[in-house]
Formats: sequence, structure tokens, C-alpha cells
Amino acid sequence: MKYKGDRMDMKKIAVLASAAILTTGLLAGCSSDNKDNANKASNATANADAGSAMKDGKFDPPITISIAKQQDENAGKYINGETINDNVLTRWGKDNLGINIETTLLGGDAGNYNTKLRLAITGSEKLPDVLPVYDTMLENDLIQSGLVKDITEDISKYMPDRLKEIYKQFPTSFNPIVHDGKVYGMAIAPNLTEGQVMLIRQDWLDKLNLKAPTTIDEFEKVIAAFTNDDPDGNGQKDTYGFDFSGKDSYNTGWVSDSVMIFSAFTGKNLPGQWYNDNGKLTYGSVAEGTKEALAKLQDWYSKGYLNPELATQGAWDALADFTEGKAGIIIGRPWLYGSIKDVEKNVSGAKVIMYPTINGVNGDKTYQAGQQNDGVFMFNKDFKNMEAFFVYYDKLYDAAFGTGDFKYGYAEGYDYDIVNDEVVFDPTKFNKPLEAAVMVGKMSFTKNTPSVDGTGKSFYDLANGVEANTGVLMRAASTDQTTRDGYVISYENSDVLLPNAFNGPPTKTMQTSWEQLTTMEKETFTKIIYSREPISAYDDFVKKWHDKGGTQITEEVNEWYTNASKVDVMTNMGLK
Repeated sequence: MKYKGDRMDMKKIAVLASAAILTTGLLAGCSSDNKDNANKASNATANADAGSAMKDGKFDPPITISIAKQQDENAGKYINGETINDNVLTRWGKDNLGINIETTLLGGDAGNYNTKLRLAITGSEKLPDVLPVYDTMLENDLIQSGLVKDITEDISKYMPDRLKEIYKQFPTSFNPIVHDGKVYGMAIAPNLTEGQVMLIRQDWLDKLNLKAPTTIDEFEKVIAAFTNDDPDGNGQKDTYGFDFSGKDSYNTGWVSDSVMIFSAFTGKNLPGQWYNDNGKLTYGSVAEGTKEALAKLQDWYSKGYLNPELATQGAWDALADFTEGKAGIIIGRPWLYGSIKDVEKNVSGAKVIMYPTINGVNGDKTYQAGQQNDGVFMFNKDFKNMEAFFVYYDKLYDAAFGTGDFKYGYAEGYDYDIVNDEVVFDPTKFNKPLEAAVMVGKMSFTKNTPSVDGTGKSFYDLANGVEANTGVLMRAASTDQTTRDGYVISYENSDVLLPNAFNGPPTKTMQTSWEQLTTMEKETFTKIIYSREPISAYDDFVKKWHDKGGTQITEEVNEWYTNASKVDVMTNMGLK
């Protein structure tokens, strides 16, 4: 879909993220530059001491902010010979704000990134100015190290009003980085992310004269038929009903998830997650109903209804069977359609439709993990340019609000283009066509571009007749209809999203016992589903979980929750 736009305004604009991949070769090349970048970044404090100040919306002399960055398979793609430290967004920051962004600590994946941050704590790596951190244990260790700064006053003094309004909506996002009443960081782009939907082979439903399931019994009927009744019509029993991952977690929170089945029996007590039940936090994996959910999954697996390799396939790997036309139902966020829609090309007549997740055995909706932010920002204790950080961070939100320099996206020819004086979001129709739009928003501080669209409000508004007259609505309107329908479902069912009630630092007993408990949990659940253990093994697991630290951890978690509820850091930060 195309939209008329002001050509002169567009020239100033620079890209709201779509999905693309940063190659390993680029990562390796960027890593080799880290030493030089670190030397350059050492000038940041000197710049501040030199008295840099904003003049006409730009810092003079320029300021350099060094950052750490975790790059993964979703981290973005560079074009036009650009690199992590020389690209369309870094040049924009320098030219328009007088702010140089230098990545000086780069991790290729979560494990590698966390290792490098830990080395920085010991002094083996240089600690940059801005630290995106995605692990609560590491957040706590950074606070204890004394190497990160208390930003309570900085937030009150420098955070722009529109950002304050966002952070006011997510007060619990500060829990992981509050210590002794001081705030040692802030959530990265807080925003309740979209919920999950069922993606179903509609052509299979139609062939077998079935309707999309709304209850656990209907779901079982459908996946049984998808397994036994030759839905692909090839005369072979080579399909199955439900595709999900059990390798890392039975509550992935994003794609290839099975949490819907657990919630059908447990309600709001989700595996691997803490829930606030009338002021007391309880752990979902040992809650009532989990045993019944495992028994159901065990029965389905024994009958061939489930992904036969569920214990060995990660969330992303599990998509392959669905894309290849071997599985009938998979669960994930609405954008998952973009990753599996090749099935409609690979298989003649294939059609995927999105539906709401089923209801539970008691008739209520089933619940899902709700994500409020993707890690936290922490800052080197010697960092003197918090004002510049907030200026830059606030500008990144122009794309989310459809305002300012980034009204339609971050960069013309990257995530949008102007073709015959019209705004175009389809990268294959750009003046210089691209296979996928470039995620310029991921070239700054964060892995994911800031958003304020919540669970899909722009898509819901469009479906209810709102005119696509802003950049955000235009982009939503340019999305394929299947994905748009999924986001409408997400928005209409946003009440099923449950953020983890415990998001603080690991408790004392967690630090010594949690890894053992979660390993035992994972192994027990998988063995039961695979029928390598009887369903009674769950009762043994619950007893061992409590005896080996679970009871003490529950007490500590609730003590943390009580104390966190008493701390009013929001007022100190000017966010009340």
C-alpha cells in the first residue's frame, strides 16, 4: 500500500524496524574494531568536562557515548557498505544532535554478551557508558560491583515528559534495578508486547469439515484429525496436529509455545513464572492443574499428535515442520505469520488463518506470559552525559509516535521509501528494492525498536475504520491482512497477558539452588510427556522442589515482593 507524502519532509527522515539478519561476517569485522572504538570512547568523559552543551538542538562540542550491544539473529542488516559504528543512524545522530554513538563492547549472542559484561566487571573488558542488560543476576552483580550509577535524579531532571508518561505506566519495570531505595537503571522501551494467537492450516480444517477449536476438547479433536485423517491428502500418515518447542521452556512467551495447554488447566499459574494470588506469589510449575496438563500432553504425544522432536527443537527450529506442511497448529505472536507463510508457497492450496487461543477447562480464557520490556539500561558510574542519552533516546521514539524527524520511519530507502511521491513500506517496491526492510532502530542502543503500540492498537484502530493518516497507522495498513487480523485478536485479548510477578534480582537461595530446580523441572516435564516417567513422577518432583530449596525461595520471593511494594522510587524520580 502506498501513501502520499511531503517529499521535502521525507528527506530529513531516517527507519522503523522490520525484520532482517546481521551476518556473522559483519559481526566478526565489527568485533575486530572494538579495541580502537574503546580508545575513541574514552573521550566521552573529556567531552563532558569540556563543557559541551546544546546549542540550537545540537551538542557543541560533539559528545561521544560508548555502548554495549548484544547482536543476535534478529539484530538487523547493514547495506551500502555501512557498519555497526558507521551507518545511517549513527551519522544522523552526529549531524543532527552532535552525539556520536560508538559500540565498544559487542556480544554475538546472549551467552557471549553476558560473558563480556562479566569480564568488564573484572576489568578485563572496558565498561562502556551505556549498558543494555538482559539478565537479572547480571543486573544485580553490576549493582553490587559499584560500577553502575544511581540515576534517580537523572531521570527526574533529564527524562522528557513524553517518556515519563510511558514509564509511569510500568512502575514494576524498575524492580530489578532498585537497591536500598536507589535506582540503578531503567527498563528498555517499556511496552506491553503483543499476545499470542493460534496459526492454523485453514485448508486442513476445511478438508476435514472442522471448525477452529475454542475448548480443550475441540482442540484435541482437531489435532487428532490433523494426525490421523490425512489432511494433506497424500495417502500417508505423515502429519501431526500441534507443533511446539519443549527444548528450553514450556512457556516460551513468543513462538512455538505450549503454555496455552498448561493454562487450560492451571488458569493464571503458568509454568516457569510467578503469579500474584491475592498478595502472595506462587510458582506456576508446582501449582494445581499442572499435573493434569502434563497428563494431557503425555496422552497426545503417545498418540502422535505432537511435534515428535519437541524436546530437542528450540522455539525457532520448531517452525520448520509447520513451514514444510507437516504440522497443523502452531502458537505465536501475530508477526509469526511472516516467518511461516512460506507454507502457502511450498504446499499447493495451503492457507493459514489466525485464531484466538482456546478457553480453559473452567470456561475462562487461557493466559500467556506478558513481556513489559526487553532488559534494562544501566550506566557506567563515570558517565557524565545523561542529558545527551535522554535527548537521543527520546528522538528514537519519534518513529513510535509518528512525529518529528522519524515521521514515517528512520531512513528513506531503508525501512520506507518515496516512490513517485508516495510513501512505500514494501521493501521489494523501493526505488532500490530490498529483500527485507532494514531495522535501523536496532542500530542504536537496543535490540528492538521502541514502540508504544502495545498489543496492536494501530491494527485494531484500522479495523474499526480509523484513517491511516499517521506514519504508524500507514505502516500497519501496509501489513498483509492475515497479520493484521492476528494483531486485532491480540489487542482484543490483551487481558490474558500476565507479566511475571517476580522480576527482582535472584534471592539468596535462588543463587545456589535455582539452576538445579529448573533443570529438574525441565527434565521431569519432558520425561512425563515422553512417557519415560509415569504421571506420578510429577508428585515426586513437587516434593523434591520444595525440599531442595523451593519452599525457602518462595518465602524469599514473597519477602522481596512485600518490600518492593513499600518502596516509592517513582516519586523520587518524578514519575508520580
